[in-house]
Amino acid sequence: MARLLSRILVSGGAGFIGSNFIRYLLGLPEFSGCVVNYDALTYAGNLENLADIDSIHGKTGSRRYTFIQGDICNRAYLESVFKEYDIDTVVHFAAESHVDRSILSPGSFIRTNVLGTYTLLDVARESWKGRDDVLFHHISTDEVFGSLDDSGHFTEATPYAPRSPYSASKASSDHLVRSYHHTYGMPTTLTNCSNNYGPYQFPEKLIPFMILNMLEGKPLPVYGDGKNIRDWLYVVDHNAAIWLVMNNGRKGESYNIGGDEELENIRILERLIELIAVKLDRDPATLHALITYVKDRPGHDRRYAIDSSKLKRELGWKPAISLVQGLTITVQWYLDNLEWCNHIRSGEYRTWLTRNYQNR
Repeated sequence: MARLLSRILVSGGAGFIGSNFIRYLLGLPEFSGCVVNYDALTYAGNLENLADIDSIHGKTGSRRYTFIQGDICNRAYLESVFKEYDIDTVVHFAAESHVDRSILSPGSFIRTNVLGTYTLLDVARESWKGRDDVLFHHISTDEVFGSLDDSGHFTEATPYAPRSPYSASKASSDHLVRSYHHTYGMPTTLTNCSNNYGPYQFPEKLIPFMILNMLEGKPLPVYGDGKNIRDWLYVVDHNAAIWLVMNNGRKGESYNIGGDEELENIRILERLIELIAVKLDRDPATLHALITYVKDRPGHDRRYAIDSSKLKRELGWKPAISLVQGLTITVQWYLDNLEWCNHIRSGEYRTWLTRNYQNR
């Protein structure tokens, strides 16, 4: 039976990748369904990310978009949402996702990423009652595979070897999703992505953090020797791959999504310096002088690299945006949206939430 994919619950839809996914989905001519954005609005959830979407498609627009503030661990509330909105698809982004925070506070990662995923899965299972025209799509990370040396790539068959509380909690959630497919026959798909970047990323992450520090003349802290390697994936390419997998991926399967853009962290920073120097007519040497090497974080994985050949072979996907293009777009977006950045760094985005949502 064909999948419906028409009444979609997006967990964590106010975060970086989730809000970009909602924006991508509602911009597709072929998608005529509705989206329920279910988000607890913890520190990284920001409804300003979707203010224009809400005005076009929310209560005063086409009514194809609904925001609901809720915790994925709240079973009773989730059950009521599934019933009221007749949910036939889940795209599960909601997660605690910052490695440094997981080192300082692992408990919140276990609660959200493990218990929350279990709760969402089980509510979907009971709501759908064995239907096969539904789908639970789970968003995961390449960090579940551990660390690579100078050669090789993560494939879907790579054994899991998480090395931080964050990656261990995501590995656990992946296994739960697979278990619900094999035990209960729930239609599931799963994707493991490499490092995302692009508009609306929370400023604590590497690329926006470095951009904003450069603008303010603050130090640019680099862990260790700066030679940790990541595979960089532009967020719109990621969301295009997710939608393709949701529609055409094999049930019960996982697919790796990578940008084919491996680069050392220090090289990423140098490229950002070049872009900022040109766009703002700054002296590159002055920006380089802000680089400060700091003590490496515990358990810092040396290299991640994704092999996306299964996704390319089976579904015909490939990234459309190169790293050069993506970084150029991203830098310009942050330069054009400093007010958005300032709202987050000052906490003003919480006030925006109160003004625009809590009194509805």
